[in-house]
Amino acid sequence: MFRRHFPGDRRRPALALHCMMGSGAGWGPIAEGLGGRVDLHALDLPGHGRSPRLAAIAPGEIMATTLTAARAEAERLAAGSADHRVDLLGHSFGAVAALALAVVDPARVRSLTLIEPVMFAALPAPARDPDGLLAALERFEAAGDRAGATAAFLRYWDGPDLNAVPPLTRDQLIAQMAAVRDTMPDIYHDRAGILAPGGLERLSAAVMFITGASSPPVIAEIAAALAARLPDVGRATVPGAGHMAPLTRPATVAELIAVNLDRA
Repeated sequence: MFRRHFPGDRRRPALALHCMMGSGAGWGPIAEGLGGRVDLHALDLPGHGRSPRLAAIAPGEIMATTLTAARAEAERLAAGSADHRVDLLGHSFGAVAALALAVVDPARVRSLTLIEPVMFAALPAPARDPDGLLAALERFEAAGDRAGATAAFLRYWDGPDLNAVPPLTRDQLIAQMAAVRDTMPDIYHDRAGILAPGGLERLSAAVMFITGASSPPVIAEIAAALAARLPDVGRATVPGAGHMAPLTRPATVAELIAVNLDRA
């Protein structure tokens, strides 16, 4: 996975994981807003940004590859930090992956900032798809309509209009839908075991959930369900922002991340 670096205080490294259909470049404005408080490293998820394109995806490959690379990067960064820990940041699926990493290796995490984590599995099964997104994506999949699935996914998550982007970008987004589909068992059914009893409760790091005020209500419900199991947690809402708050309100998101950094 391709690594991006936004230089800052080398004594305090941070690792950031982006959303589906994004790239690590999206953390640049947030790093600027943090003003060098952390030495920020961001990975491009498999098949995203400057990471290699995926010709085929084995079941569970996206989460497994992301966790393997993120854990190796966290270990590398922690080895050079003042307290042998890292600050973790994640957005959307990247927030789910960051949470998974924290559960696997809690002693290495100084703080954990989760922006709009899409961990639907934290909710009771009947409440996981209140707006019918998963059902709609399954219908498009059954019909072989990859463009329709991509457009529906982007529309729900406050992304660009698929028909308004340049042809090359459109093709890339449609290709990335295969990675999105591969993560569905992770976020809707917890294939990685993130929510196993006792896992979240063992996290001693300062955790903050950041949600957009205009996001689908299910996102706040997910944050509440996860927060209820964490020992040291805060919650914040970005006024006027939707799911893509890190891109549309980077200064505000950076301010909130800084609050959590101060708590650690």
